[in-house]
Amino acid sequence: MPHADSALIPAGIDKTAFWAHVHEQLSHLLDGQRNWVTNLANAASLVFNALQAFPDFGTGERMVNWCGFYLDAALLPAPKFTARSEAGPAAAHGQDARLLLLGPFCGKPACQLINVTPGRARGVCADAFLQRKTVLVRDVEAYPGHIACDGETKSEVVCPLLLTVDGEERALGVLDLDCLALAGFDERDQAGLEKIAKRVVDACDW
Repeated sequence: MPHADSALIPAGIDKTAFWAHVHEQLSHLLDGQRNWVTNLANAASLVFNALQAFPDFGTGERMVNWCGFYLDAALLPAPKFTARSEAGPAAAHGQDARLLLLGPFCGKPACQLINVTPGRARGVCADAFLQRKTVLVRDVEAYPGHIACDGETKSEVVCPLLLTVDGEERALGVLDLDCLALAGFDERDQAGLEKIAKRVVDACDW
């Protein structure tokens, strides 16, 4: 099957079946690949395009307008080559700053980084990352500290990427989705996305 066909959705399925189908298709895409860049890129594309093909969301007023990942900057490898000598983003926020950096995504251009330093963190992604639990936001305008990357977004859901290392749970980043509709996501979406986040984490070498 061509890789692009992974985003095709069977007709007449409900949300629970939809997320089970996406999870199954994602497992096929991830099979045999452990690189996190490749896997996160395919995961973001699959979820984004599958949601647009699913009538509950589609491409109209209930469209999911952004789907992607933010990753803990501390986990990313140091650059090997660069054409510039300026300090990196951490320096601009203080040497002790902890940041999430924009990873693979589908949608309009987004915020390049999110400060998750305790005491200075704000926004849905920061809260999901620091609390290590999914945050489901039915109205982003009512959420304290919300960071508006796209003014058209009305609701959001963010799932942390969690990996247990030597018996300790670590947050690696987050999976973030935005929707044009108020209350665009519900608990069925949350449950489906949490399984996808776990599948992605387990499929990669970090």
